[in-house]
Amino acid sequence: MTDQISSTFAALADPTRRAILARLALGETSVTELAAPFEMSMPAVSRHLKVLEKAGLIARGREAQWRPCKLKAEPLKQAADWLDEYRRFWDESFDRLGGALLPRSTRWMCGRAEFGSW
Repeated sequence: MTDQISSTFAALADPTRRAILARLALGETSVTELAAPFEMSMPAVSRHLKVLEKAGLIARGREAQWRPCKLKAEPLKQAADWLDEYRRFWDESFDRLGGALLPRSTRWMCGRAEFGSW
């Protein structure tokens, strides 16, 4: 069994699925409208939607002939929260790199605090 964050990142690994999510961030829409910008068959789009649905990133419905899809953002928030745990590491690493790359005279003239948040 795959955990939620792994499913989310696996689904996000494909650029078509990321584009579908970007469109759904604008609001609920039909499968046909989601497929329009892509040069692929409806079955191929449907497979992408199944991956997104299995990952919990979208919900699909059925209203007569209309097949609406909508974004479910909670798994994205969980992934963003997980990534935020590493943000401090990268911020500190870039601060150290910036300090090592700037000549001493530049650091003194410009003030370290100005460059400390690279």
